[in-house]
Amino acid sequence: MDETALRTLIAWQVESGIDFLVPCGTTGETPTLSHDEWLHVIDSTIEVVAGRVPIVAGATSNSTQDAVEKAKEVAGRPGVNAILTASPYYNKPTQEGQYRHFRTIAEAVDKPIILYNVPGRTGANIEPATLARLAEVQNIAGVKEASGNISQIAEVCNAVPENFLVFSGDDAVTLPVIALGGVGIISVASNEIPREMSEMTRAALNNDWDTARRIQRKYLLLMQANFMESNPLPVKAVLAMMGKIEEVYRLPLLPMRRDTRSRLQKIATEAGLITRPAAPPAEAAEFYIYENWLAGPHKIVLHRSTCGQCNHGKGRPAGHDPNHSRWHGPYATLAETREASHNMASVLIRSECKCV
Repeated sequence: MDETALRTLIAWQVESGIDFLVPCGTTGETPTLSHDEWLHVIDSTIEVVAGRVPIVAGATSNSTQDAVEKAKEVAGRPGVNAILTASPYYNKPTQEGQYRHFRTIAEAVDKPIILYNVPGRTGANIEPATLARLAEVQNIAGVKEASGNISQIAEVCNAVPENFLVFSGDDAVTLPVIALGGVGIISVASNEIPREMSEMTRAALNNDWDTARRIQRKYLLLMQANFMESNPLPVKAVLAMMGKIEEVYRLPLLPMRRDTRSRLQKIATEAGLITRPAAPPAEAAEFYIYENWLAGPHKIVLHRSTCGQCNHGKGRPAGHDPNHSRWHGPYATLAETREASHNMASVLIRSECKCV
């Protein structure tokens, strides 16, 4: 974990005027954190925030018992004001199963619970009638609605009491959700543009729709770009382009595809977030020369370090035989790699893998 970057991002968000923070939301890399790391992120957030804004701690599990234990653990931390918990993922409970799951969590803690409906991730939709029932449970205070279904969100706003908080879970539909009765956004794009997202949301809540629409139009492509590939790949890539983090991922996530990343970089540049092209992740900037003596007269092939044909991410193609082949590198650029290949013996036959 990058402790310095985490603390810097937290401070920047608060100083940019956001209204509350959600450490360990499930759209980030939270599923790859150990239990101790999960708590450490929340504790670091509490420390940096120092009471300046409320903290809604993410605590999700597809085991009700585990979800209860996690909720109780963070609820007991001074500085945590509420808990965000998503629908149980993969086991796809019925509506009654989800109702009992969330009710059990709410009855175990004394902090407000914000439900998270994101069926595209969990495989289970919280239907409006179920949300209406859950709104009657003590401590269940609201929902982050990321179903992507505006008609359903309209039904939710009509079905729940006025004091039940409906947050948009998708930046691009923040304005229509507020128009339907929503109270704001639990945002992905705020990681990149916290001040702008805050200003847009406040403008809409204050019925200043001209200002809200102007900001949305300027950053709409960025909001949509955060779904080019699975979150958090795009948002982390943009933050790396902005120089705020190193672009490092934990498996099963890998860096974005080159073509998608190039489009994302163009969008970030046009939005004014970066002023010059950013280098791709360090591991994507290395190249290798693979020399195979059994594939013809000293045949060599140029490879990128992230090539799918390579073992261990080192440009070594599958089937490498140290008795009949050799590999050279790494080289920092493709131009440097090509120059090195030209300087080899003239009997070598050079080709390039599709990866370059």
